[in-house]
Amino acid sequence: MLCVGRLGERLEARLAADWTARATAIGRTLGLGPVEIVEVESRKPGKAAEAEVLLPRLDGAHVIACDEHGQGRTSREFAGMVGRLRDEGVKRLAFVIGGADGLDERVLGVASGRLAFGSQTWPHALARAMLAEQVYRAATILAGSPYHRD
Repeated sequence: MLCVGRLGERLEARLAADWTARATAIGRTLGLGPVEIVEVESRKPGKAAEAEVLLPRLDGAHVIACDEHGQGRTSREFAGMVGRLRDEGVKRLAFVIGGADGLDERVLGVASGRLAFGSQTWPHALARAMLAEQVYRAATILAGSPYHRD
């Protein structure tokens, strides 16, 4: 997960760290991970400046942009996407979460897909925790753990 902004010790950061640690632990046996949260900041405000620090970190990655205009997926669909990408040989999957104003068109342009968290507006700090939890849930689904929606 590549994210604009540093959360420090905020609750959302602790939640995201917990879910990524869980996802990493389960994902190792599945050929997934480690799951990491990489925080970046630009020296200037705005999406264009954020793109300047994001784009070099996306080189060689299969990029999924977290974007309000993206496709919403069920947890099973999300897990299926992650599993398919792994099976197709994707070695580095990068989910990108922009700052408060979203992602620059250049970042969206290198993305292979866009993921939405529903039609509501979510703070980008909370979106990190939500994405981390879905990555963990995807790993548990791919591991064959019981899923309460089945």
